[in-house]
Amino acid sequence: MAGNLTRDEARERARLLDVESYAVDLDLTTGEERFASTTVIRFGCGEPGASTFVDLHGAVVREVVLNGRPLDPASYDAGRGRIPLPDLAADNEVTVVADLLYSRSGEGLHRFVDPVDREVYLYTQFETADAHRMFTCFDQPDLKATFQLSVTAPEGWEVITNEAAESAEGRRRRFAPTPRVSTYITALVAGPYHVVRDEYRREDGSTIPLGVFCRASLAEHLDADAIIDVSRQGFEFFERVFARPYPFAKYDQLFVPEFNAGAMENAGCVTFLEDYVFRSRVTDAAYERRAETILHEMAHMWFGDLVTMRWWDDLWLNESFATYMSVLCQSEATRWTGSWTTFANLMKAWAYRQDQLPSTHPISADIPDIRAVEVNFDGITYAKGASVLKQLVAYVGLENFLEGVRRYFDRHAWGNTVLTDLLDALEETSGRDLTSWSKEWLETAGVNTLRPVYETDGDGTFTSFTVVQEAKADHPTLRSHRVAIGLYDRTPEGIVRRRRVELDVVGERTDVAELVGERRPDLVLVNDDDLTYAKVRLDEHSLRTLVEGIGDIKDGLPRALCWSAAWDMTRDAEMATRDYVKLVLSGIRGVTDISVTQTLLRQARTAVQQYAAPEWRTTGLQLMADALYELAHEAEHGSDLQLCYVQAFAAAATSNEHLAFVRGLLEGTRALEGLTVDTELRWGLLRRLVATGAAGPAEIDDEYARDATAAGERHAAGCKAAIPTTEAKADAWARVIGGELPNAVFRATLGGFVEPEQVDLLVPYAERYFAEVGRIWAEWSSDMAQTFAEVAYPFLIIDPATVARTEAFLEAGDPPPALARLLSEGRDGVARALRARAKDASAG
Repeated sequence: MAGNLTRDEARERARLLDVESYAVDLDLTTGEERFASTTVIRFGCGEPGASTFVDLHGAVVREVVLNGRPLDPASYDAGRGRIPLPDLAADNEVTVVADLLYSRSGEGLHRFVDPVDREVYLYTQFETADAHRMFTCFDQPDLKATFQLSVTAPEGWEVITNEAAESAEGRRRRFAPTPRVSTYITALVAGPYHVVRDEYRREDGSTIPLGVFCRASLAEHLDADAIIDVSRQGFEFFERVFARPYPFAKYDQLFVPEFNAGAMENAGCVTFLEDYVFRSRVTDAAYERRAETILHEMAHMWFGDLVTMRWWDDLWLNESFATYMSVLCQSEATRWTGSWTTFANLMKAWAYRQDQLPSTHPISADIPDIRAVEVNFDGITYAKGASVLKQLVAYVGLENFLEGVRRYFDRHAWGNTVLTDLLDALEETSGRDLTSWSKEWLETAGVNTLRPVYETDGDGTFTSFTVVQEAKADHPTLRSHRVAIGLYDRTPEGIVRRRRVELDVVGERTDVAELVGERRPDLVLVNDDDLTYAKVRLDEHSLRTLVEGIGDIKDGLPRALCWSAAWDMTRDAEMATRDYVKLVLSGIRGVTDISVTQTLLRQARTAVQQYAAPEWRTTGLQLMADALYELAHEAEHGSDLQLCYVQAFAAAATSNEHLAFVRGLLEGTRALEGLTVDTELRWGLLRRLVATGAAGPAEIDDEYARDATAAGERHAAGCKAAIPTTEAKADAWARVIGGELPNAVFRATLGGFVEPEQVDLLVPYAERYFAEVGRIWAEWSSDMAQTFAEVAYPFLIIDPATVARTEAFLEAGDPPPALARLLSEGRDGVARALRARAKDASAG
């Protein structure tokens, strides 16, 4: 957004105003740079004579009329994105006529030209506060109103908004008014989109119209039936457990180009990252992830769109609830019945990582302004919050939780709420006082660590057993945890659970009397079944069991929890990187869950590239490539595992022999039975050859000629930035900081620039980063500036000098709080890598 709306300003505006309706008229035929936007807002004012402002970004303002009185268009403050509205009446009508800019940053109304057929595609992205890039509005979540759009668009275009069209005259379409919703969930998508229409039919015969959209040039790849199947499963589940019908008139799902996030919950008009239309073969992990995203956005239709947070302090509740409910739905209503294992392995790992950064914050965060919330779409807001909700469900009971949610919807439909509104309903249905729970879990930061501490007699029988809870000094809260402790033994059938004990862990030490007298197992797993949110440590005997045979753990969830513990110990420099990598390579054959397999291999590669002692890095990559080469040849022909192993092998290949095999796969002179080297795999193979200097610009241009699409353009940009020469890096850097690249090509170029094994080439850019980041933060749009601040940070230059340079910048430059947060996170990542490298070097 142009300005930076503060919470205090929003509260004052909400106290003063009651917004009734918006009528928005857009003309999308006025040119390639700008479109015409006319907005009529009707609103009440509780204090006649008072003044306020309305939001508008990037505008050429032609006319402002308030209550029949023309206002000077020059009063528009372009720098802050505000039009002052003086001397309000009790009932008001303001009309603003303006020309606004199309976006190439994925914020506001984004315009994209398909390189395949030169067709134009538009879509909106308004969260957190970018609706005023398309129309004049009071852009905050608690000033809900009805919205009616009229759109003039070229012939042959699909035009999709939150509601269905109610009339059409020539190229102009008028849409039905929405219910009372927030500005950030309104939407417009327009262009010659390909569409598949269907419906969800309830048992009573009523229906919800469904639409699935993508660009025409992607239509051959759109598996609409699979998307609709998941959608139907979601509607059946959510309408049943919420005991409330879907609140909008239709449900369109649109896969749009150059999208910055995974998806966005616009009411009845959900937009998705176009990568979810799979151009090439992907593993089932990608389908599982897409299904979770579909269900996450669908859950928002009730929790977020029907009932909306008052201000962004409660963003966590919006996102955590949708995350929790999507995984619950997946596990109970779709074929991905093991989705809680994926949650434990992916989402909670994200949460644990975020919660250990210096920028960690309570789940219920303090959000003073819009810039603060835009860096808060993080692992705490989504994954930790969902983990804590999962724990809350265990505490109050699932049915009590869902009944509380139903009451919450009934009381607050079409309104705005704060956290206590939900907790009050849950206290009623569960009979539990949630005040202390909220203080412990929602109002404090940091993650606890749980360790088993025990003694045994000469026969190996427990004579004492205690769970020790730890907290960092800067976040010292010791919480109450509901946990299960599992005792696992080696058997001819593998490592299986012998006994499970469930209890409350409270305070620093909790004795477990039930386990005294039990024979010590081969593996003790605290937080078995993943009931609580805490880091888990393994005792020395259990860790030895894992090293010798982690793949023998037959159940997916406990195995994932053990993998998670080992990874966290590596990141905390309690386990040497080389030991973790060897553990992954020795145990990966026993992992059949493709999501877990891909995660482990990605983590192992990260460990080698960032956490290994530099002198061991080449050895580590060689070990990985050797093992993955064998696994790829042994895997079932055409299986997900075969594809996964090949992708991971290519990313680790360094030796001449391995690179020759990569080239052979690309050129068709080598083959694996059952493996199709399709478009996306070709780009992955070429990217590795380029990054290692085994291919160059000519090969990139040839591949782009084969794939002259938007995705091909991104791949080519990333490959060119990954060429290991000073000239290629200089060219990529100039393109990145020039500010002219569209958002998707910008991200691809930046991703190629920071190739992990090209650190020597990146060293000169550390100083240049700090010379540019302040300017970029001040001048660029929020999303683009945040991407630069995070990705271009010299996180690969793992040296105390990087830490010192960051600290000097923070002390001297007094950067805005949101930027300071991102820089402190980058600094922490380098410091963590330094500790891990020292641990690994000591193991050598």
